[in-house]
Amino acid sequence: MNSAATTRARPVGSPARAACWPVPVALIALSAIPLAAGTLRLVQLAGGPESIPADARFAASTAPLVVHIVGAALYALVGAFQFVPRLRRGHLTWHRRAGRVLAVAGLLVTGSALWMTLLHTAKPGTGDLLYVLRLVFASAMAAFLVLGFAAVRRRDIRAHRAWMIRAYAIGLAAGTQAVTEGISIAVLGAGELTGDLAKGAGWVINLAVAEWVIRRRVRAARRSRRPDRRRQVPQVKAQA
Repeated sequence: MNSAATTRARPVGSPARAACWPVPVALIALSAIPLAAGTLRLVQLAGGPESIPADARFAASTAPLVVHIVGAALYALVGAFQFVPRLRRGHLTWHRRAGRVLAVAGLLVTGSALWMTLLHTAKPGTGDLLYVLRLVFASAMAAFLVLGFAAVRRRDIRAHRAWMIRAYAIGLAAGTQAVTEGISIAVLGAGELTGDLAKGAGWVINLAVAEWVIRRRVRAARRSRRPDRRRQVPQVKAQA
């Protein structure tokens, strides 16, 4: 039996299939803290118990906050499963429909983020640096989503994946920020500037990891297209 047949005959619980799931599980775990906080906020807005402190900034209009929370939850959860190769390659219809949901959810996240940044008062304890960073990264995420959609329309799959990975990295920064802020407070103490820098570090770290993933995939694709010289040598000798 050749290797191709062996690959097709692998059982459902094979290590190759199990190896596909650590990445989405890790991404969902990273987003657990902001998803939990968003859920508690929605329960509070719906008249439930105040499990977290109320935010008076949104007392007059809760619409952008609700849109942001729901959009971010969809974006984080659905987006995590786009990193499962078997789902992405073996279920193209699902992948395309999920991609449309992600594009809409991502634009809702960026639009509501810009809305809240520009039209609502800043959260106490944050400064001008975070204000600028939010505008920059929300705009960048929206641009990456548009560029990713344009790339897939012209069938440039490599560029499409790269832009979507970058957009997802920005969208998932809230989870990383929970870690960077915790470290910042433990090491440097609470402060406006340190808090802004800690949040900024969350976006920067996620984008750095995204670029590493993108470049690793490019290198792997180049290696797969490179001819195997060891297989070509016997053919040359046989002809001689």
